[in-house]
Amino acid sequence: MVKIQDFCDMEKFESIIANWAKSTGMATVAIDTEKHELSQLYNFTDFCFKLTRGTKEGDRRCEKCDREGEGVYFCHAGLGEFRIPITLSDGTLLGYVLGGQVLPKEPDEEEFRKLAKELGIDEDTYIEALHKVVVKPKEEIEASANLLRDVINLFVSSSYYEYQSGDLLERLQSGIDKAASQIESANASTAIIGDFSRKQNILALNASIEAARAGDSGKGFAVVASEVQKLAEGMAVTSKEITGKLNELTKTIQELKG
Repeated sequence: MVKIQDFCDMEKFESIIANWAKSTGMATVAIDTEKHELSQLYNFTDFCFKLTRGTKEGDRRCEKCDREGEGVYFCHAGLGEFRIPITLSDGTLLGYVLGGQVLPKEPDEEEFRKLAKELGIDEDTYIEALHKVVVKPKEEIEASANLLRDVINLFVSSSYYEYQSGDLLERLQSGIDKAASQIESANASTAIIGDFSRKQNILALNASIEAARAGDSGKGFAVVASEVQKLAEGMAVTSKEITGKLNELTKTIQELKG
């Protein structure tokens, strides 16, 4: 399974999340597909994190919103939230950026006092925390979340492409080195074949001379000696051709190694 940590510069990844959270004031955290945190938590509010989620009913409602929410949405308490998928260009899901916790308009205190009663939270404490929540128009929440989506996914995809390219180059270099080694071995083997061919040719020539001296009784041996000589000559030609091709390949590999 591909993990962001395997190929991303996590300091740069963290910097993108941190700078975005600082500039927007919105809560932000990145997680992987198993819900492990990939970044620090930024701007998480007491209103959401400690109070609303701090109650059994509030946590149940928030969990439901977390499961069902996609893109930019509004939670049960009326706050703008977002759930941005982190993906590669081929669609592979690596995790999510979660956050938001901002109001789309100035809050109606009476509505939130009712919510506090439903969740069993002290009303005044809830309202005090509510007034610390950032207020942003819906359009600005959506635009900010979409910008973060584009930036973080561009960074992750670019990092993965760079990682894959580096790995490919490493494997290519390894393959070139291996091929060079194999060519050296092949050259040595070709040299042995050439030497064997020369010796075989000399042996066939000597056999032909001895067959000629033997007269009629050496005719059969002379035929064999002739065939051996032809084989030796053929091996010499083949060895020369192989050596030429190997030299060309060696030159090409040296150029690749640069």
